[in-house]
Amino acid sequence: MRALKFLLALVVLIGAALGYAAYFLNEKLHESRNHSGQNDLIAVTRGMSLDEILSKLEKKQIIEKALYLKLHIRTSGANPLIKAGDYRFKTPITPLEVLSTLEAGGIELNKLTVIEGWTRFEIADAMAKIKSLKIDRKGALALMNKVSLIADIDPVVNNLEGYLFPDTYFVQSDTRPQELIAAMVQRFRTVWEKERNPYALTAHKAITMASIIETEAKLEGERPVVASVINNRIARKMPLAMDSTIVYASKMIGKWKGNGIVYQSDLDLKSPYNTRKYYGLPPGPVGSPGQSSIHAALNPVESVYIYYVRDPAFNNGKHNFYSRPQDFEVGVQKLRAWEAEQKKH
Repeated sequence: MRALKFLLALVVLIGAALGYAAYFLNEKLHESRNHSGQNDLIAVTRGMSLDEILSKLEKKQIIEKALYLKLHIRTSGANPLIKAGDYRFKTPITPLEVLSTLEAGGIELNKLTVIEGWTRFEIADAMAKIKSLKIDRKGALALMNKVSLIADIDPVVNNLEGYLFPDTYFVQSDTRPQELIAAMVQRFRTVWEKERNPYALTAHKAITMASIIETEAKLEGERPVVASVINNRIARKMPLAMDSTIVYASKMIGKWKGNGIVYQSDLDLKSPYNTRKYYGLPPGPVGSPGQSSIHAALNPVESVYIYYVRDPAFNNGKHNFYSRPQDFEVGVQKLRAWEAEQKKH
């Protein structure tokens, strides 16, 4: 009988303790807390666990103890879905309101969209426009000289040109410029791992070729053909004579006017990137190639083509390809005649 009474008393005590714990937790969850960080942006980055997020809020004194919300989530069976973003928390605020704020989603993130064919110069300009990065063009370009980020793939690279993969990147309040550049390189590495062929070109040659293909061919289906033209011209020891490399040479010295016109002064540049004057591929990439251009460089078609010119019958960037110089000249004349007609209208 005594044992039974003891067990009953124990059950009552445990029940009372649990009841008090539940009451205490409920009080803490609804207790408003003043804090001084109402104007601060709290960054929740991709991959952060809920425990990490709550611990961060505790350190920032937005919540008194992360434990209260952790217990609430585990005992209530709640499964909050929290997106990466920047968050502001009003004051005063209860822990439950903190959780609701997190579930509602953060303030819209800044975005940096790197377009296929962009050079490191355009990327640096775009980074300089994002105030939270607190960096200018010169500083961004300096960070792009950190070749250790890619040296295992391309040991002869001089900068990160070609390895800053075109994509949209989210920039949070605490994102540092070097982290953003590292994300671009990491995105490249992911794509390269899918496309690379150990029996094909080295990364340096492949990405250099791909960067030319990216700006020379607008249509994905033409890119493997343009790759064949590059290979055929190199095999015949013919200059590539591709304007995209000349434009890059002009950008390197700050002379490019940005109006799409290649001037005689550009053609006369004594730069190894000027493929009208120098044979073979340029010393390195001339922009950021997308995945289809990388694929084309590694998987060119076999052809006899050594020339191509835009087809004026189409407005989508389509080219006609030629193996004979006289046919190429006919194509050039047709394009020039079309251009002259357009100027009249």
